[in-house]
Amino acid sequence: MREHDTTEETLGQQAAGRRTGTHDRGLLLIGIFKVLKSLFFFCLGIGVFHLLHKDLSDEVMRVATALRFDTDGRFVSFILSKVSLVDVHRLRQIGLFDFGYSVVALVEGYGLVTEKVWAEYLTLTLTVCFMPYEIYELIRKPSWLWFGLLLINLGVLLYLVWMLQRKKTRVEQASA
Repeated sequence: MREHDTTEETLGQQAAGRRTGTHDRGLLLIGIFKVLKSLFFFCLGIGVFHLLHKDLSDEVMRVATALRFDTDGRFVSFILSKVSLVDVHRLRQIGLFDFGYSVVALVEGYGLVTEKVWAEYLTLTLTVCFMPYEIYELIRKPSWLWFGLLLINLGVLLYLVWMLQRKKTRVEQASA
């Protein structure tokens, strides 16, 4: 009879959105990655807003000089040509996007670290939503960056699907 009570307690905790038992290392790793990504985008947003009322070309030249890049070279010229397309309005949009994405990644990370079931579904949904864009970018302009990003997100996606399927099977077996 005690086993049945434990099963009902476990099902109740899972229904409330909490996992039981020990922490899942995969979820913990993904959650920590999401929290670090949140921190990165938050800092990026601060940096973008710091640049709002500055001459971006001057800032690029200052950084290129500090990093000892050839200021007359192709790389710096390419960056300068792209920076000239960014106005204050676009910079504000980029900064707001960075802060918004930071909040979403923090919510995902917090939920995964604390092993909330809703966070698993949120992360699964967001990962699936961004994959078509990643595939498009990889086909449009292949690079190791897009390939690596796609592999990481594919790994996260497969792990979450496996995890949720395993959990569903356990709940079905426990209720049978």
